[in-house]
Amino acid sequence: MRHAVMLEQDTLASDDLDLSALVASADQYTAFGSTEASQMAERIGDADCVIVNKLPISAELLQELPNLKLICVVATGVNNIDVNAAKAKNVCIVNCRAYGTEAVSQHVLSLMLALSTQLLSYANSVSAGRWQSAQHFCFLDYPIVELAGKTLLIVGHGELGSAVGRLAAAFGMNVEIAERPDAKETRPGRVSFATAIEQADIVTLHCPLTPSTENLINRDVLARMKRSAFIINTARGGIINEQDLADALRAGEIAGAGIDVLSKEPPSNGNPLLAADIPNLIVTPHTAWGSQPARQRIVDQTVENIEAWKAGQPIRQVI
Repeated sequence: MRHAVMLEQDTLASDDLDLSALVASADQYTAFGSTEASQMAERIGDADCVIVNKLPISAELLQELPNLKLICVVATGVNNIDVNAAKAKNVCIVNCRAYGTEAVSQHVLSLMLALSTQLLSYANSVSAGRWQSAQHFCFLDYPIVELAGKTLLIVGHGELGSAVGRLAAAFGMNVEIAERPDAKETRPGRVSFATAIEQADIVTLHCPLTPSTENLINRDVLARMKRSAFIINTARGGIINEQDLADALRAGEIAGAGIDVLSKEPPSNGNPLLAADIPNLIVTPHTAWGSQPARQRIVDQTVENIEAWKAGQPIRQVI
């Protein structure tokens, strides 16, 4: 490969990663820590490979890059790329897969446990001096939920959803897999989304953001959930209508939520879920995937993707 350009190297927090094989994968490797959308065409220039994470690659941008042959996404989701336009220009798109299974599934369980044990409420109360002035050896102001026997509904049963299901089963939970909401038939081993959403104690999202899943969790769906239910989202922000979730939490329509992704990241212009008055909400800054081993696997898979493409046998190919 003649020239590869990495536009968002800082998104991998790469100081603790081994990038030597990635740098050696092209005759010339150019890395930028971050890039504005307006800088993309100039920085990619005549490169035949571009490596991106979340930057948008539109049909208009592709028209300015006649030499581009390979787009490497250092993530799984490709909703930031006009895949049809890339296909029309015979540009190969490859991504990374299953790199964060352990990290993300661990984070999902962390959110579930924190919500069910009221971990933050109790820890914050101790910081505020409540325990120090308590009359008894403990105080139980916040209801604690046991996960054993509760029903977990997994929406999106790929690598991540399957891993979360295995961990949940170890806690004694009943694990159900949702059928696609727009499916005409329910496959064996799955349950109707419309029915299951009303019966689930915890809903965890692991589906991609597509036109059919955008705003999947909206006011109507939230209203049908149990008032005692939690919802977890480590997939993509747009799958949940954020204003509807904020309203539902304030109204007590569901019991809590754990969110690792927002519709716009970073939320520089605010977000409905960042308001200070929303009860029983935990928001983390898209960190579920971010362990050092997971980030190194991204680098290693990207090298594999480039080498396979150079050999004429692309792997992890999106199109």
